[in-house]
Amino acid sequence: MSDLRPALARFLRPQSIAVVGASPEPLSVGNNVLLNLRSFGFSGALHFVSRSRSDIDGVPCVPTIDDLPMGVDALVLIVPAQAVLESIDACARRGVGGVVVFASGFSEQDVAGAKAQAAFAKVAREAGMVVLGPNCIGCVNFADGVPLTFEPVEPRPTKGPGVCVIAQSGAMQGNVRFALMARGVPVAQSISTGNEAVLSAEDYLDLLIEDPSVSAFSLFVEQIRDPQRFVTLARRARAVAKPIVLLHPGMSSRAREAAKSHTGALAGDHAIMRACVEREGVIMVNSIDELFDVTTLANRYPGPVTGGVGVVSNSGALRGFSLDFCEEIGLDLPELAQSTHDALRAVLPSFATIDNPLDITAAAMQKPGLFGESAAALLDDPRVGFLLMAAMGGGKPQQLSKWRAMRPVLEAAKKPVAVVYMGDDYPLDAQFMQEMRDSGIPFFRSPDRALRALAQLAAHGRAQVRTHEPAPAASPLALDMHGPVAEWRGKEILKDLGVATPQGGLARDLAQARAIAARIGYPVVIKAQADALAHKSEAGGVIVGVADEASLVEAHARLLANVRAYDPALILDGVLVERMAPRGGLEMIVGARRDPQWGPVVVVGLGGVWTEALHDARLLAAQASKGEIMAALGQLKGAALLGGLRGAAPRDVEAIAQIAASIGALMQADPRIAEIDVNPVNVYAQGEGAMALDALIVMK
Repeated sequence: MSDLRPALARFLRPQSIAVVGASPEPLSVGNNVLLNLRSFGFSGALHFVSRSRSDIDGVPCVPTIDDLPMGVDALVLIVPAQAVLESIDACARRGVGGVVVFASGFSEQDVAGAKAQAAFAKVAREAGMVVLGPNCIGCVNFADGVPLTFEPVEPRPTKGPGVCVIAQSGAMQGNVRFALMARGVPVAQSISTGNEAVLSAEDYLDLLIEDPSVSAFSLFVEQIRDPQRFVTLARRARAVAKPIVLLHPGMSSRAREAAKSHTGALAGDHAIMRACVEREGVIMVNSIDELFDVTTLANRYPGPVTGGVGVVSNSGALRGFSLDFCEEIGLDLPELAQSTHDALRAVLPSFATIDNPLDITAAAMQKPGLFGESAAALLDDPRVGFLLMAAMGGGKPQQLSKWRAMRPVLEAAKKPVAVVYMGDDYPLDAQFMQEMRDSGIPFFRSPDRALRALAQLAAHGRAQVRTHEPAPAASPLALDMHGPVAEWRGKEILKDLGVATPQGGLARDLAQARAIAARIGYPVVIKAQADALAHKSEAGGVIVGVADEASLVEAHARLLANVRAYDPALILDGVLVERMAPRGGLEMIVGARRDPQWGPVVVVGLGGVWTEALHDARLLAAQASKGEIMAALGQLKGAALLGGLRGAAPRDVEAIAQIAASIGALMQADPRIAEIDVNPVNVYAQGEGAMALDALIVMK
């Protein structure tokens, strides 16, 4: 992208624009483009290309692209798909900076379309020219007043920095933009990237992260085409406190197919993507409503939010609802400090219950100032990190009086605040709505949506302030092989990482097996060992509970017979003899895999029967620190099992987290490793550690 940055900068802030296919015909694509340019008052050089007209509204037309002056910054191409390659070729000859291609019928359609798209993309790249699209509706630079789209748009000059909306879908780009503008959120750039033949969403991020006109990013992306670059860009955005809020469809197989047919996007592993980008500060949302809501909050309050939420309402019913709902979504409602109790007791009626959520009672109907006074008290509470004012607005005079009582406090707040006027679509006073938008304070009609968005902001804040500890030391493996690695080798590798494994060793024959068992003590487990025998149990290659030497002789013979019957050609390295693990451990799993797009990730979760019953595991980037992994373990559905359920001792969470961090470090150190599966890991009482009972490593 580095060689295309100057061209993209020219394209987004052009001094000259050409429209190929310009037309004065009402409702035509060409006329919509011209109307937008006129309404935005574009003051640069404007050129029209039309084979049938000599001028349009007094602006001269030339018949072909080759007749344009050299070096036009941005060109809008309104031609059918079959004419795009020829037109791009002509643009390259004239030194055009960038081209918008509206036409569809390319990679989103079929193989022939993909080949046609690749052909014109090659021409553009070789010429150092950027292309927006194809299969897009263009872009609008509201900050500088440049509309390069056929979608009817109105100028919205921004008083300061605003959100950059980027979507591969044209309709979704408009949807997000409309929603933000309706809330009074400034929009600086709105970009529909379409099939991304030359430029992807990452390219626009790359150019605009440090742009002073942009304060945050709101993305609807069906494919991240360069995952490693996206992670780096997210890190850059976090460093300059510009939040990236991302909605990425693709959790279901049908959604991935829909993306492919929509913009030609090939979706990767959604869970892995999420783990990698969230670690770098991207706020992942799960719905379109959340994209609107969280962008609104994050743009206004980009810094990390710590502490819990304070909720103030004039509805006792909302208090009970909030207690249930916040527990469900993981949003902390802290107990109020004594100083806050004292401040509230001085202003609220004696019958009011001082608590969080706070019901200021129906007294607020006669004394709307209670909204401002209670807001000030909660904002001063050190345990309250952000505040939600959720009110029944009442009639139009009451809507204004309540708002004006709280407005000075909320506008002066150093903590994030949001306002809800309940009542769904019940009409609100026009003057109130204007003042609300002018304030820039996030406003909602639904307490559910407001609390969900605040929960996202809170989780993001916790992740932002969490210390990223240095990764454990690890070195590439001294192995020259492909495919599965026998368990005994795998456990030697784990031991080098500091992971505890059962006492024992590899026996090449029965005599060695007897000697190992005598040394470590009975009972023992014996396991057949070969790189080609990844699934030992299927071959009858595992026998547990071998109690004494006589039992060992019989079990050893039986195990070898089982394996011979399973695969007569299989040659064993030997038999792994291990002391049976101590009882009382909680079975967990630790694994890792290397995604072809996103790189290595680790997974930690409950093992044994819990794996099948709850499917309870957390996926993290391989760079995750021990602290991050411990936090993720606390989010498991079965986290109570780790804390000591029904009188059981709390488990050694730090030990299992250390194992996962060490495996993540190994995955980073050796790119030849495709997969690691340590299952089960027995986790013992706090301070007693954890032990890996089985290990499978697969080399690429």
